[in-house]
Amino acid sequence: MIGFILTGHAEFSNGLASAVDMVAGDQPAFKIVPFDGAQAASYGDDLRAAITAMRGECEGVLVFVDLLGGTPFNQAMMISQDIDNVEVVTGTNLPMLIELLLTRGAGSTLDELADQAVAVGQAGIVHKKLEPVAAEADDFDEDGI
Repeated sequence: MIGFILTGHAEFSNGLASAVDMVAGDQPAFKIVPFDGAQAASYGDDLRAAITAMRGECEGVLVFVDLLGGTPFNQAMMISQDIDNVEVVTGTNLPMLIELLLTRGAGSTLDELADQAVAVGQAGIVHKKLEPVAAEADDFDEDGI
């Protein structure tokens, strides 16, 4: 199984993990490592320890981060250079996490899951509009019939 680590600024990982739990239930090999400014000095060590532990249990680790270029992304990228079979995906959103958590046991490789995460994450970003229904009112006569 591929393990998942979710990290990001402030309450990002806590909030997404709470939403994942509500929609998909408790998930194995899924851990969060929040980046809290008060613990900034130990964050890199905490993230490394979580990735190392997950890597010891799983054949690979996919690290989901919130923001390209932010501290969680930078730390995850540096750690991924030291530990084999670790990939990093940024721009994490809820549709991405839910689909990947529910399909990761289907024999996909770490690279395939990372590519799937990007595709699902992008597909989950859309702009929708409802069409006005007022135009249909012209079909009625004065009595409303």
